[in-house]
Amino acid sequence: MDFSAFHPHVNYATRYPFSRGQKSINRHCYSSSLYLITEGKGIIHTSGRTYYTTPGSLVYIPAGQPHDWIADIEDPMVHVCCYFDWVYVDRRAFFDHPSEIHYDAASLIPDLLDSAFPYALPEHLKVEKLRVWSDFFEKFYTENNFVNERTYMRNIKLQSHFLQFIEFFLNFVLKDDHMLDQRIRKLLEQLDQDLIHGRLQPLETYYNELRLSRGYFFELFKKATGLPPTQYINQFRINRARDDLRNSDISVTEIAEKHGFSSVHYFSKLFRQLNGVSPREYRNDGDELSDMDKKKVDNRNSY
Repeated sequence: MDFSAFHPHVNYATRYPFSRGQKSINRHCYSSSLYLITEGKGIIHTSGRTYYTTPGSLVYIPAGQPHDWIADIEDPMVHVCCYFDWVYVDRRAFFDHPSEIHYDAASLIPDLLDSAFPYALPEHLKVEKLRVWSDFFEKFYTENNFVNERTYMRNIKLQSHFLQFIEFFLNFVLKDDHMLDQRIRKLLEQLDQDLIHGRLQPLETYYNELRLSRGYFFELFKKATGLPPTQYINQFRINRARDDLRNSDISVTEIAEKHGFSSVHYFSKLFRQLNGVSPREYRNDGDELSDMDKKKVDNRNSY
C-alpha cells in the first residue's frame, strides 16, 4: 500500500459548546473530523449507527460521511474538534474556508473530499486520560482560514503539534498488525543515526540491548521494514552511495570506503545486484541525463 501521499494537515480546530437540546443534523464534511467530548452528554447518529457520548468519548468521521449531533437537554455536551485532510486538498478555488460543511449530500463535490485512511479506524471509543487528549487539541486550535503571509509561521507550529497528535491517535486506535513495535521503532532511529555517523555496531549489540533473541529480533525487524537487518543496512548505504555517484566526482573506490564497504569489489557487486548496473554505469547514465537537461534549458533560452 502506497502511503507516500498521506501527509495529515489540519484545516480547522476549536472548542464548541452545545446549547441544551441543540441539534446539528445531516452534516457532511469535506475534511475528515475528530471530536472529543470533554463535558456533558449527547448523541451522534452516523450512517445508521447511534452512539451515546459522555466525557472521554472520541468520535472519528471520515470525509463525506453523514452525521447528526444532538446535545442532551439537561447536560449539553462540549466537544473539542478538528477537521483535517489525510491527503491535502486545495479548495481555495471553490470555498472561502478550507474546511466546508454541507447539509445536502447532492451538493457535495466528490473530487474535493479528503481521501480515506488506508486502515479501518473506529468511529467511537473512550479515552481514559481526558486531560492529556484535550491538551493535545488545544495546542493546534486554528481558525478556519487559508494560510497567508501573516499566518504562515504560526501554521508551521500548529501543523507540527497536529502531527504529534495524529501519531498519538494512530498509536491508540490501530491494531498491532499496523504499527511498528515500539522497540524496533527506537532501534531504527538509532540504527539510521549510527549509519549516518559511521558508527554502526555489530547486530548483536542492538538486539542484546533490546533483550531480544536473534531470531525474534530478525522477525520483528523484517516485519517493520520489509527487509532483514543486513539487507536494510546495505540498502541504506547503497542509497547514500548513489547520491555520491550522481552528485560528486570522487572515485568509486573512495565512495565504497566512505560508506563502509569492505572492498570496492564487494560494493560494485552489491550495487549491481540492487540497481541492475555497475556504479560507473550508473554515474555515466546520470551524466548523460544531466547533458540532456542542459540541452533542454539551452533550447528554451534560444527562443
